[in-house]
Amino acid sequence: LLMASGIPYDSVDGRELCGAITALMTGVAYATSAEMAKAVGPFPGYAKNAAAMLRVIRNHRRAAYGEADGYEGLSINPVPPEADACPDQELVAAARRAWDRALGLGEAHGYRNAQATVIAPTGTIGLVMDCDTTGIEPDFALVKFKKLAGGGYFKIINRVVPEALRGLGYSDDQIEAIIRYAVGHGTLENSPAIDWAALKAKGFTQAAIDAVELGTKAAFDIKFVFNRYTLGDDFLTGTLKVPAAALDDMSFDLLAFLGFSRAEIEAANTYCCGAMTLEGAPELKDEHLPVFDCANPCGRIGKRFLSVESHIRMMAAAQPFISGAISKTINMPNAATVEDCKDAYLLSWQLCLKANALYRDGSKLSQPLNASLLDDDDIEEEESFTERLIEAPAGARAPMVAERIVERVIERIVDKTGIRGKLPHRRKGYTQKAIVGGHKVYLRTGEYDDGRLGEIFIDMHKEGAAFRSLMNNFAIAISIGLQYGVPLEEFVEAFTFTRFEPSGPVQGNDAIKMATSIIDYIFRELAVSYLDRSDLAHATPEDLTPDTVGKGVTSDDGKTPAVAEATPIRKVASTGFVRGNFRVFEGGNVRDVAVARVAEMQELVSGVATALHTEGATALAPEPVQLRSAALNGTADVRLAKIREARAKGYEGDPCPECQNMTLVRNGTCLKCETCGGTTGCS
Repeated sequence: LLMASGIPYDSVDGRELCGAITALMTGVAYATSAEMAKAVGPFPGYAKNAAAMLRVIRNHRRAAYGEADGYEGLSINPVPPEADACPDQELVAAARRAWDRALGLGEAHGYRNAQATVIAPTGTIGLVMDCDTTGIEPDFALVKFKKLAGGGYFKIINRVVPEALRGLGYSDDQIEAIIRYAVGHGTLENSPAIDWAALKAKGFTQAAIDAVELGTKAAFDIKFVFNRYTLGDDFLTGTLKVPAAALDDMSFDLLAFLGFSRAEIEAANTYCCGAMTLEGAPELKDEHLPVFDCANPCGRIGKRFLSVESHIRMMAAAQPFISGAISKTINMPNAATVEDCKDAYLLSWQLCLKANALYRDGSKLSQPLNASLLDDDDIEEEESFTERLIEAPAGARAPMVAERIVERVIERIVDKTGIRGKLPHRRKGYTQKAIVGGHKVYLRTGEYDDGRLGEIFIDMHKEGAAFRSLMNNFAIAISIGLQYGVPLEEFVEAFTFTRFEPSGPVQGNDAIKMATSIIDYIFRELAVSYLDRSDLAHATPEDLTPDTVGKGVTSDDGKTPAVAEATPIRKVASTGFVRGNFRVFEGGNVRDVAVARVAEMQELVSGVATALHTEGATALAPEPVQLRSAALNGTADVRLAKIREARAKGYEGDPCPECQNMTLVRNGTCLKCETCGGTTGCS
């Protein structure tokens, strides 16, 4: 409503309009409740609570009239509305009349309802009503992705954006240009840098351009269109001379291979696929940007978002006129600190809020999405360095490479691929008994001497022969994979959240309380025990250890005999059984090892830098650059592309409890699924 009216969410006008609407809603609700009490009587127990109930109604009425003091029984007064600032004065007058009537009828007849209103996230209601946003929440993005019945997505602008632009005085042509900037033109014709003419100059035929055009209409990124599936292997290898080996590389970037720079690709991408924000849009005036501010930055280039204080003050404008509390998320940036959270709670208390819900960006995100906060910036930094290196004279490249290697030491662990690591004949491990969905499961592990997991056994002795044999052979297959060097992390990512029966509550495991299948339970347990993946557990490590009280002010610095005793204990104690708690026992020993590894790597790097300086740049400089480029452009590029897409769509990284799709977006304090419409339970 505020955006459609051309009123910024973070403004006095916006807050006063919210307060007036809320006051009218609750005033009419209590007046109606009093009318019902006249007909059928007040709620049970009203007689005992009449004085307190009428006191609350009088306080609500004082707030509607904008009184700053005189409130009964309150230690902190609510924020008085600035009625003169409300854009609709008739709304203010109607709200005051409603509260006069509510108090008068209540004093005469009582109230049928003790509580009349709350503000909930209403995610499901908003989905059914096909609304962009409901309740008191600001929108989370200006460009939405609608799922098609036949598969795929298409982008649409928030439906109130054109209405808001029209109300702010923009012409139809200007509105069309602004919307096209946000959602994209869906074509490369007349695109800056990479248009049809530029593609023809690179060897593209008209048939190839037509194939690209078909893909750009619904593409999230133009780099997803320029691939073998759109253009065909024959065209890529025969006409464009792309090496055949590059076709199987999922990180291969055809546009970069053709010589287009990063800036040119981004410009064409914005033109074709849209910026997904109105920042930088043609014809849009800077003073109108606050009208379109959302809870989070929009798109890849968006910087604006609503402040923490704006959320709290909007809630404070509505709270004096609500019977209960307000279910609303106070969005905080990823860089928010503990002090920021303290300040938010303090301001909420000072403004007489009954409740709030802080959400720090990325705090509930799954690990792959969370990692992108750093990886995205690192990729851009590396590409910028590579461009500077190419432009530098040959004699200056070696020092640049050496300095770059010293800045970032990359530790590469090379496993002996193809060689099976044999477990000792007498080995340690642990046995975990649990009941998953009413079925007993025994998990037994076997470890190497260094504590790495090397094998698992799964026993469900009361199950049928077929299911029991299947689980036994599955455990053998996993064990063989572990012994041949497959990381446990890969198995965990592949098998957690698998869904089949038996499933349900887990008994007998202190860290895991619910599983969607036996396989899901097994790999949650292994992840918690061997990888410290507390995000897959339902109880935090602090809840499971006996040292949760105190701040460690009397602990030593790790230079005690206990450190020396850690080695023999590690040889006999199972790493999985103690679940990573060796680090508590060892104290600073881990730090000493890390310092030694860094010193070793620095010595290696200094040798590389010396070789680069003494033997010249022609032969040696390209090799480190190529190695770094290969490491940089591997599978990480593919993952980052998917991460960017998921972040732009607003996905939180959690699975939907109904359909298991990873399409949950934030809606108030809850999440709602854009695929099936399910919610996480509070709307």
